[in-house]
Amino acid sequence: MRNRWLTLAALLLAVVIGGFTASAASATDPVQLDPGYVTDTASVLSASEKQALESRLQELAENSSASLFVVFVDAFTSPSDRIQWANTAAENNNLGTSQYLLAVAVDQRAFYISSGVGGPISDSQLDSIENKIQPLLAQSDWDGAIVLAADEIQGDGGAGFIRIMLVIAAIVVVALLIWMTVKLVAKRRREAAIRARGAMPETPDPNDPFSTLTDDQVETQAGSALVQADDAITSSREELGFAIAQFGDQATDGFSQVIETAKAKMSEAFDLKQKLDDEIEDTIYDRRAWHIRIIELCDEIDDVLDDNTEAFDELRSLQQNAPQELERVRGERAALDSPLAAVAPAMDALAAEYDAAALDTVADNAREARERAVLADRSIDAAAKAIAAGETGEAAFAIRTAEQSIAQAAQLCQAVTTLGGELTALETQAQALIADLQGDISTASTLPDAAGTLAAAVAAVQQQLTLAQADLTGNARSPRRALEALSAVNTQIDAAIAQGQEVVVQARRQQQLLEQTLGQANSEVRAAHEFIQTRRGSVGSTARTRISQAEASLNQALSLRATDPKAALVAATRALDFARQASSYAHSDVAAYSSQSGMWGDPYRGGSGGGSSIAGDILGGFIGGLLASGGTSRRGGSSWRSSGSSGFRSSGFGGGSRSISRSSGRSGRSGGGRF
Repeated sequence: MRNRWLTLAALLLAVVIGGFTASAASATDPVQLDPGYVTDTASVLSASEKQALESRLQELAENSSASLFVVFVDAFTSPSDRIQWANTAAENNNLGTSQYLLAVAVDQRAFYISSGVGGPISDSQLDSIENKIQPLLAQSDWDGAIVLAADEIQGDGGAGFIRIMLVIAAIVVVALLIWMTVKLVAKRRREAAIRARGAMPETPDPNDPFSTLTDDQVETQAGSALVQADDAITSSREELGFAIAQFGDQATDGFSQVIETAKAKMSEAFDLKQKLDDEIEDTIYDRRAWHIRIIELCDEIDDVLDDNTEAFDELRSLQQNAPQELERVRGERAALDSPLAAVAPAMDALAAEYDAAALDTVADNAREARERAVLADRSIDAAAKAIAAGETGEAAFAIRTAEQSIAQAAQLCQAVTTLGGELTALETQAQALIADLQGDISTASTLPDAAGTLAAAVAAVQQQLTLAQADLTGNARSPRRALEALSAVNTQIDAAIAQGQEVVVQARRQQQLLEQTLGQANSEVRAAHEFIQTRRGSVGSTARTRISQAEASLNQALSLRATDPKAALVAATRALDFARQASSYAHSDVAAYSSQSGMWGDPYRGGSGGGSSIAGDILGGFIGGLLASGGTSRRGGSSWRSSGSSGFRSSGFGGGSRSISRSSGRSGRSGGGRF
């Protein structure tokens, strides 16, 4: 009985040991991959299937930016999670970001594709591949699943990409052809417009009436104007012949001269037309300019002939009403006696008060007025005789001559009276300008004059004031000359005063800026100084140097404040910059000290933490010399902070563990599954 129990126990132990042995045999830790792309520890592939898969995966690697490795095992263990197992196996075999591992647990019926972070295949694409191969894995179609995965990764072997690139290239070529066609059409249209416009300005000129006309329009207008002007001269010559027969050669002499002037202009226009029509090639600009000149000459001819046509009409009117017109002219001559009698005394009065140069424009007016009055008397007598003799044409000419002589004599007399009023007005203006210049002198004396511009202007004004007083006093005054000279120096001193006032304004602005900068600098220096003083245990030499320079520059600015504001402003600005640098360096030193002291803890506060210790700030020199930004201890030893490492690990004592998938740089996506 006892032996039976022993035998049963032995058999039971053997079964248990066998079960554990079988379980251990089917479980697999992350494996070392075989050479090539396929590792089959589960022995699910035949030799030919494995060789075919190796060839397919080699083709994938050669024709794609990604590679696929495959491992078949019985089950995933250590770790048992499919994702961690696959990622661990990929990491152990040093797979890169473009290398993917398809892990398949045959007995466990689980699989997963491990991918590196930033690989060429997105997570969504991997999910899609896993979904597509899952049915094949469920059917134990191992090589079919791998081939399908390779096909999905490779796509069409790059043909799709090539097709896309070809389509893009075709679109680019078509777009380029369209662009070139549009540019060519636009260029031809511009060239056609340029040819049509010729020398016509592209932008119309408001002051040029021809700028809106094309070359053809200018040419057409020139031809029409040339014909009209030639016809007008012919008609005027015929009219002149009738006028000579009607009024005599003397009455029409002026008209004859007008005709000759018009003929000369017409000859110039015809010469230009001949140059346009000859065999010599002319530029479009010359042709346009010559056509425009022809139009202008024809317009001048038309204006001259029109004026004389009106004169002819007036003569004919005088001829028809000669007796009545003669009486009218006699009345105008009688009204001239009073101005003639007053002009000489008026000239004597002006000569007694003003310099001869001031009266040169009317010096001969009295004599010229009397001579024209005499001519008017003779013309009136001749007109009366012609009327009595029935010679109405000569009478009309004589009446016209008398009329013009009377008008000119009256104008000469009026000019003397007008000049007297003008001279009085000029004197008033000159006196007002003198007062204004005296005020300018007073203003100039209050302005800075480093360049001597104001002094020169004042000297010129004073000289002209002296000359002006002479021109405006006594019985040989010359108010026009005085006013011209005073106006010239007034312009000079006004410019100098404006410049001086601008200097004053600039100086005031500079002083305001100086006071503002001094206030800012003083505030910044004080704040930085107090910060450094109260934290001197944490602040290094750089910040202390900057605050020293800031204080020196501020003192310099204050000393120059009254004597040289410009230099003071420069010093104040420098002080402000140094103070800000000192504050920045000091804050950096304190922050560095706080982070370093936090690794040991604060012996005066009983624990670790941020912020500089109060005791350290009070002690100042000792700890500050060790931890200041300069990096060298006060005892002359080297800094404990080396360029490459420190006495402690950045992660603290002991460090910490991280998940396998994160340490390997493999993607932590969820995927794969059971089949």
